[in-house]
Order: sequence, then C-alpha cells, then structure tokens
Amino acid sequence: MGEYQHNLDDKGRIVVPTKLREGLGSSMIVTRGLDGCLAIYTLASWDVIVKGLAALPTTKQVSRQYIRLLTAKATEAVLDKQGRILIPSSLASEADLTKNCVFVGVSDHVELWDQQRWDEYYDSSSESFEEIAEKLSEFIQ
Repeated sequence: MGEYQHNLDDKGRIVVPTKLREGLGSSMIVTRGLDGCLAIYTLASWDVIVKGLAALPTTKQVSRQYIRLLTAKATEAVLDKQGRILIPSSLASEADLTKNCVFVGVSDHVELWDQQRWDEYYDSSSESFEEIAEKLSEFIQ
C-alpha cells in the first residue's frame, strides 16, 4: 500500500521504493495495467494470473484479446544494485510514463503511473468515492 514518487531516468530505469521492494522481491513482472498504468506483480502472483488466463475460454474473442494484451509486452524486471528496474520503452509508452512517476500499492500488486495521469485519475475518482464505496459495500466484509 502507499504512494511513492520517483523519477524515470533517460535510460528507462526507476528506483523501486524500499517498502515495496520488500514485498516484490528481487525479480518481478511488469505489464500493462488497467486505467492507463503499468501493473507490477511478484513472480508468485503472476503465476496465479497466468493460471487464471489459461482457464479462460480461448474460443471467445474477448478472452483471446485480454490474454494477448496482458501478456504481449509483459516482462520480467530484475532489481539492480541501486534498487532500480528497467521499464522497456514499449511499456513506458503504454502508460505515457515521463520523468515524474508514482508507484501505488494496490492490494495484490503495485501500479506505476505517470504523475500527471495519476493526479488526474485520483482527483476525478475521488469525487465519487462514497458512491463507489456504497456500490461495493456488499463485497467488503
């Protein structure tokens, strides 16, 4: 959980916050996320996702599309000695990552956002926070 600002360098590297590093481990999967961000998963969480994808009916076009879009640009990122990972340019462009980025801890994964995009998303979503909570209250115990 939490929100952490870090800068993407000219080579596409970014420092993973120490608090998040502890949970992610030294190797992680970075892929396309929802709502305009990148999603970062532990290797174990990614295995669960891949098993779930394998259970989708590939006779349905929507399943094939989702599987392809989620896995096509997915990459394993390994922490270097400075605690950085490399974000491939193809993934950085998916999320419009510029220099200023935000890591957001989200329950079972971490999201990486462009700072401006995150601020806009957070502000617009915050306006309906109570309405969203009410709609989901039956699922939260």
